[in-house]
Amino acid sequence: MRAVIVAIGVAFLVSLFGTPIAIRVFTRLKAGQPIRTDGPQMHQGKKGTPTMGGVVFILATVIAYVAGHLALTTLPDAQIAQVEPTITALVLLGLMVFCGAVGFIDDFLKVRKRHSGGLSARGKLLGQILVGAVFGVIALYFPSTMTDASGAVTNTETVGSTTLSFIRDIPALDVTKIGAVIIFIFVVMAATNGVNLTDGLDGLATGASVMVLGAYAVIAFWQYRHWCADPAYTANPNNYCYTVRDPLEIALIAGAAAGACVGFLWWNTSPARIFMGDTGALGLGGLIAGMAMSTRTILLLLIIGGLFVIITMSVVIQIISFKTTGKRVFRMSPLQHHFELAGWSEVNIVVRFWIIAGIGVAIALGLFYSDFLANMG
Repeated sequence: MRAVIVAIGVAFLVSLFGTPIAIRVFTRLKAGQPIRTDGPQMHQGKKGTPTMGGVVFILATVIAYVAGHLALTTLPDAQIAQVEPTITALVLLGLMVFCGAVGFIDDFLKVRKRHSGGLSARGKLLGQILVGAVFGVIALYFPSTMTDASGAVTNTETVGSTTLSFIRDIPALDVTKIGAVIIFIFVVMAATNGVNLTDGLDGLATGASVMVLGAYAVIAFWQYRHWCADPAYTANPNNYCYTVRDPLEIALIAGAAAGACVGFLWWNTSPARIFMGDTGALGLGGLIAGMAMSTRTILLLLIIGGLFVIITMSVVIQIISFKTTGKRVFRMSPLQHHFELAGWSEVNIVVRFWIIAGIGVAIALGLFYSDFLANMG
């Protein structure tokens, strides 16, 4: 627990004090966010606000991960579960960094062209597919080789699973390794675009991501305390355990990312001094997809990230309706802009959407814990 707390604290401080530096640097470089001319007119006042702020919390998460591991080395040997960096960390941080890199290219092109159209939709999609495929393969094809004090192997799990999962793996839904990689690519695409579409109002995507990442930190730490690879815990055959790989690593990274987002939110909330840009939105989406895979809660992501799902579906519904009937269901999509055009204030929309995000997280955590209680009974 100490390492997770250290990671959260370091990430928060690095992001809180690093973001003003990024604001000055990006302002000096004239890296202002181009504003869509066909969007809500009240957004024109945000023109010139520096973007690419996601660089800050991605960097803060990586730094905090290192700090968390340094904290692990100060623990007595009996309390150390994972000191060396793992494949799990490579996958999760890799997803965040490289999905963020795809977003950075998009942001850079927008700034350079002084236009809201950056990387082409096809280029962005190919980038997401490539990143998802590379880290999906790593997650499925490199098993753990954890051993106990006697040298016996205690954990041969991979980061991902060949079966679909809800609160845990569903053995009857085995999709093979190739199928699992394909599904994970889809999850990466869905999560990155979901966060990106949500990032339309000051602090909206950042605050929602804090809740989602916080939920995954809780889930992963609970799995760590009830881990099938822990011989002390499984000594009692009545204890229910989770078959996952490196849950402490997952909790540490999820906590660090949540802390980094809180520090960034200080400057990103209305009126925003800086935007996360596609750099941050795609980076967070990639990490959230990795969290769902590594905690074996792929389908639960639909509830944990309920706000992202709702906003994404509003775009899908709008497109289908317009192409089939020529009529729009919403004044504008994504959904947050519909309410802007209906006269709601930006802060009002953000707070209410945060409430929706919190409800989704609460329901998901309730389902997760109720499953544990049912299996322990």
